[in-house]
Amino acid sequence: MGNKRSNYEGVRVASASTVEIDFYYQGVRCRERLKLQPTPANLKKAARHRAAIIDAIEAGQFDYQVTFPRSKNARKFLRGDRLDHYLRSWLDAKRPTLKASTIRTYETIIERLIIPELGDRMLEEMTRPIVREWVAKLTCGNKRISNILTVLRSALSDAMHDDMIPTNPIKGWHYHRNDGPTSSRGPDPFTKEEQAAILSAMRDEVRPLFQFAFWTGMRPSEYIALEWGDIDWKRMEITVSKSSTRDAKGNLEDTKTSAGRRTISLLPPAAQALKDQKRLTRLNPSGRVFLWPRGQQPFRSDADIREKLWRPAVLRSGVRYRTLYQTRHTFASMMLSAGEPLAWVSKQLGHRDVVFTARTYAKWVPNSSPDIGMRAVEMFT
Repeated sequence: MGNKRSNYEGVRVASASTVEIDFYYQGVRCRERLKLQPTPANLKKAARHRAAIIDAIEAGQFDYQVTFPRSKNARKFLRGDRLDHYLRSWLDAKRPTLKASTIRTYETIIERLIIPELGDRMLEEMTRPIVREWVAKLTCGNKRISNILTVLRSALSDAMHDDMIPTNPIKGWHYHRNDGPTSSRGPDPFTKEEQAAILSAMRDEVRPLFQFAFWTGMRPSEYIALEWGDIDWKRMEITVSKSSTRDAKGNLEDTKTSAGRRTISLLPPAAQALKDQKRLTRLNPSGRVFLWPRGQQPFRSDADIREKLWRPAVLRSGVRYRTLYQTRHTFASMMLSAGEPLAWVSKQLGHRDVVFTARTYAKWVPNSSPDIGMRAVEMFT
């Protein structure tokens, strides 16, 4: 029965359950199958449908994608950019307004995740089901998926505002996988003994950097950018106002967040680390506090410190390996375990609010003792 002609022009019997129509659009001969049993009534219906398509084409009102949304032919007539071309040009336009580290993150998501799977699609083809099907195949966790969708959602939103697509198909939409319990990547601080072992395994010209990290809670990108002029020895304070990231290529940027711009207390162990560091870098023209032990050049990013200084020392010490960022968590856990005020610790860390600090380090916040509440009773009764 396949491809049997009917009594209607441009209408053929394709199979026992479909009817094929053909027509010309933009000079191209197109064939599409309709899910109709080839009965006389349905052949007549197909002919009317074909006639309506031809009328719409002649009136300039035919939209292939709307009429045949699942047709492979529809892609031939889509106007606009392919998704890969658009995302790259969109990211280039964003560069002057975003931090280099943010650009690096966006670029990784676009080039390694979105483009390999969706890049050959046209912007007009992007739908929520397509994105949902792609995201469902990703093996990363929900937080990572959220970050990926944030990039794609922002790009499609700009495309909509630029009248390149009628709507943003994933505006307000989020994907959440019902994952089972996973291993925690949160705070895993070093004990007092572990800190001592790690510092003992370090060379003299390296030790001050990590003693300083343990006793300030600064982010690696922040103490990489620290300059001697940021230290107020009279007040025993440090002004944190800049950071250094991988994409900055050694150039200084603003801190990670607005709350990151802060003044923190210089505790004695950190002050001693700076005094030991003075003899190594105080006269360097860069003004930076911490430099490569050999060559006296600024670090470009925390990756330099992590792989070439931190990891070897931790492995030599015999301490269970944790990331460089755990020095920050170690500071927070020490301060809170000792009963230092939560608000002060939050300010030292540069968190956006005390609630975030309390939620992150809840297990180290003292909440029970024999005389809990009694100081207030003694003061006010």
